[in-house]
Amino acid sequence: MLSKEENELLTQTGASTPMGRLFRAHWLPVLLSQELPTPDGPPKRVRIMGEDFVAFRDSDRRVGVLEPHCPHRGANLFFGRNEDCGLRCAYHGWKFDVTGRCIDMPSVPANASYRDTMHVKALLVREWGEMIWVWMGAGDTPPALPQLEFALVPSSHRYVSKKLQQCNWAQACEGALDTTHFTYLHMAVGESESHLMSVLSGAEAGLAKDRARWLKNDGLPVFTVHEHAAGLVMGASRRADGDALYWRISQFLMPCHALAPNAFPGENYHGQTWVPIDDQSCWIYCYSWNPERALTDEERDKFRAGHSVHATVDEHWVPLRNRSNDYLIDRDRQQRATYTGIQGVSEQDAAIQDSQGLIADRTREHLGPTDLGIVRFRRLVMQSARAVAQGEAPQHAQHPAAYRVRSGGHVAHRDKTFAVVMQERFGDAAGCVHPTEK
Repeated sequence: MLSKEENELLTQTGASTPMGRLFRAHWLPVLLSQELPTPDGPPKRVRIMGEDFVAFRDSDRRVGVLEPHCPHRGANLFFGRNEDCGLRCAYHGWKFDVTGRCIDMPSVPANASYRDTMHVKALLVREWGEMIWVWMGAGDTPPALPQLEFALVPSSHRYVSKKLQQCNWAQACEGALDTTHFTYLHMAVGESESHLMSVLSGAEAGLAKDRARWLKNDGLPVFTVHEHAAGLVMGASRRADGDALYWRISQFLMPCHALAPNAFPGENYHGQTWVPIDDQSCWIYCYSWNPERALTDEERDKFRAGHSVHATVDEHWVPLRNRSNDYLIDRDRQQRATYTGIQGVSEQDAAIQDSQGLIADRTREHLGPTDLGIVRFRRLVMQSARAVAQGEAPQHAQHPAAYRVRSGGHVAHRDKTFAVVMQERFGDAAGCVHPTEK
């Protein structure tokens, strides 16, 4: 368990907090590119870690993310007119470009001394992997973008989405790192593996059935966790057939990215990034990709319908099954078909994570051996937050190439160590993908 002070350190991300400073020292996605689809289109409100901004795509397709209040009289630029490479305040016509510079002040005399110095705060922005990323750190020299593989493959090879999570970022992230829960939370009741096999639908049928059986039969996986330059790689081994172990290998990448452990070679990979809106809610950016081929129309349709890490959402990216409607739980289905009676892997995760409270009280928990990954995650992010608060540079952000890693599944003899398993599955101790590999 954590102390009250440690729990606050882990969960609070305001601008003056250690965790908030750590997050602001890394690039974070804040919108999908599709949310700003056209030049000179409507601006979007953006809230990040308790701070409000307005985003817009200008006439040259550049994206700006600005503080929302015009410095003239404080009118909100969300109501402004996006025109001719700038966002014009609807009150008196002051106009700002994507750098925050005021480029037109029609209500101010031409010889006014402050015409050339007026500006609003603008975040550094990069558009990459069909997402809009910002850097909120101090200074003008950000680190390079983290080289997550989903953003490096052609757009035809990936699918991206987002979903609202109605709880603190840390417990949602911990839910993804806790791979033990597959034995219950996502499992069918009785003899049928059909529910979980839908999660593993990218696999060859026989192998998918075996994996479902191994997950169901062994609820006590043994964890091994190794640290690397971008974060943690976590291996969870379960009994398979004969002398074999079934390894599910996940990645946590600083400060808030995780890669799911299910993919075997040739299958689709999946990952998520948790970006706090405030301390009681977050956006989860979801991505699926295949490094070897383009995704099929059928696969894209499944992702839109809420397959794997993706959720079924409304036009505002709010899951249709959410805290306000008890995730549309079906108690009859819970009795006869699945452990939760809730449709969708993502929604099952959200229901349990949200049920811990808007901010989980970790002073009351009792951790066990299958929580090793959670313990190491907390230790890493809290140590990193304390270091940044003391003036140190964020170490992981200085190694963008180290984010080019994979997660996935593997079957190996029970005598093989995790290090050997990583070499067999990925050819690298950390799961690193070299630029020339598919």
